[in-house]
Amino acid sequence: MLDTVPAGVEIELARFFAAARLRASDYGEHYVALWDSLAQASSGGKRVRPALVLAAYAGFGGRDQGLVAPVAVSFELLHTAFLIHDDVIDRDLTRRGVANIAGRFSDRALAHGAAADQAGVWAAAAAILAGDLALSEAHRALAKLPVDVPTRLRLLDLLDRAVFVSAAGELADVTNSSARHPLTVAEVITTLENKTAVYSFEAPLQAGAVLAGAGADAISVLGRYGRLVGVAFQLTDDLLGVFGDPLKTGKSVTADLREGKQTALIAHAGSTASWSLIAPYLGKVDLNDDEAERAREYLRACGAKEAAEGLAYDHSRLAVEALDPAIIPAGLRASLIELAEAAVNRSR
Repeated sequence: MLDTVPAGVEIELARFFAAARLRASDYGEHYVALWDSLAQASSGGKRVRPALVLAAYAGFGGRDQGLVAPVAVSFELLHTAFLIHDDVIDRDLTRRGVANIAGRFSDRALAHGAAADQAGVWAAAAAILAGDLALSEAHRALAKLPVDVPTRLRLLDLLDRAVFVSAAGELADVTNSSARHPLTVAEVITTLENKTAVYSFEAPLQAGAVLAGAGADAISVLGRYGRLVGVAFQLTDDLLGVFGDPLKTGKSVTADLREGKQTALIAHAGSTASWSLIAPYLGKVDLNDDEAERAREYLRACGAKEAAEGLAYDHSRLAVEALDPAIIPAGLRASLIELAEAAVNRSR
């Protein structure tokens, strides 16, 4: 149920971008290029969030694909907006080895004769505006749904909470990197839950269930499951960011160490006698591959890798235990159990 997203979602996205590009043509070539870049940024993902919306909707008896598709698209555009803004915060010009919106507009600026500092302004402006446009459409898609007012307001409240909590998590993630001492594991978990789990797992599941008319108990259960599985997913993501295979993940295994990212790995290491050996490598902007490998060896030796893996599996297990079979339909429950297991048993 979660492996594929019906064509209706892709069609809805394609229709939205085609219409927006046509409107943009009245405002000049650069604006058309911005929409082309935004469409590109929204393509090629796993569509996890739309899949969760659709799974919860179908699990509670929803059958109107034309009604649920805009809700699924709303959460995918929310994800796109957050990724774009995240790249701005990190000052990245690429994502998974390909130029992102900022990178494309930096190149565009240089091609139009702009100086290097002007190209940086083009890059940041384009990315911020593109993220804002995606975020605006995420809200608009729900506001236009042909449903009763209470249902529409509940959906908008879920989206509002997702944005509000994720912004708090993003800010914490940035400020945590400047902390003088390692965070506690509890502080790391809170940041992961706020930054990613709420908008990526909790809100999409709850939105699909709300649209299908599920009861309050089911909405609450899906919320708890979503937060737990989202944390499990992110804990695994952070492990792959240090110990993964770049050829499979498409991510550097030194970037998180160079950045000084406060993860569960670092939180555990900070509580051990090995911290004085690890600390010099954390946040070292010119960290080379040999130094990164040495840091990984220390993280393994002090038990940080094993502890973070155990924490991820604990959250996955608790997520499954939250799925009360008396409340969650059997088909949906089976799919969510499979998702919880996949969240921690993956290489990318």
